[in-house]
Amino acid sequence: MDIALDLQSIAAQEKALVFPQFDAAQAWALGARLRELALARGHAVAIDVRTFGLPLFFASLDGATPDNVDWTRRKSNTVAHFRRSSYALGLRMQQAGTTLADKHGLPATEYASHGGAFPLTVASAGVIGSVTVSGLPQRADHELVVEALCAQLGHAYDALALPKA
Repeated sequence: MDIALDLQSIAAQEKALVFPQFDAAQAWALGARLRELALARGHAVAIDVRTFGLPLFFASLDGATPDNVDWTRRKSNTVAHFRRSSYALGLRMQQAGTTLADKHGLPATEYASHGGAFPLTVASAGVIGSVTVSGLPQRADHELVVEALCAQLGHAYDALALPKA
């Protein structure tokens, strides 16, 4: 995996995956789409869709653990703080040889710079929330979210997927 290429791809994903508007019905549809993708693939994941401060969809599939639920919270906190994908933050920390705690003073008990949380962006408002998955390796968590967002927004997933590792 080339960190620089992944960061370029994530920047393109964040730029392209923008909603014209977002409401509770769209949050539910996005969460349900993620759930169906995960079920079809036998993934044991937790899924969280929220605007900042308001949970709109949550599912924990068979095999997911309380730890996965905590990871969704911590990854979502990272998106709320930085308004960027948690995977992008993690890759940047890896490149710099540091952590969120060391660089920004953010405790690991509250923030996670691992892949799986993606900003929910509305064209007229900016980042208003996050969609998060936990239970797979971090790159796969990130890509599952991107795949569902592409389907929801009518984008070709192949055009926005991360480069093959």
